[in-house]
Amino acid sequence: MIVAGLGFSTAATADSLRAAYELAARGCTIDALATVANKEGHKALTEFVRLTGLPLCYIRAAELAEQRTLTCSPQSQATYGTGSVAEASALAAAGSDARLVSPRHISNDRLATCAIAIGGQT
Repeated sequence: MIVAGLGFSTAATADSLRAAYELAARGCTIDALATVANKEGHKALTEFVRLTGLPLCYIRAAELAEQRTLTCSPQSQATYGTGSVAEASALAAAGSDARLVSPRHISNDRLATCAIAIGGQT
C-alpha cells in the first residue's frame, strides 16, 4: 500500500494540500491518504479528499508518536510527539514494514506538508 500522509495548519486550503501532495507524489500511484484524527471535518481536507477520490485514514495522535520520521518540525514535536505529522501519518497508515519513499514536502504557502510511505498490509 502506498499512502500520502498529510499535515497541515488550520489555515490551510485545499490548494495548500494539493500543492504539497503534488510535490511529494510525483511518479507514485497513491492508494490512500492519511492524517491525524483531530483534523476530521476540516473543510480543506474534506474538499481535497473529494477532489482526489482517495480513501482517507485517520491516525490517532498516540500512533503518530510511535513512528520514526526523517524530518522534525518543532511544532509537530510539541503537539503530537512526532517530527512530522505527514511522515508519521503515512507510515502508520501504510502498515507493516512501512518505509518512507518521500520525506515531507511543504506547500509554497507553508500551510501543508505531504510525505509518501509504502508498506505491507495493515
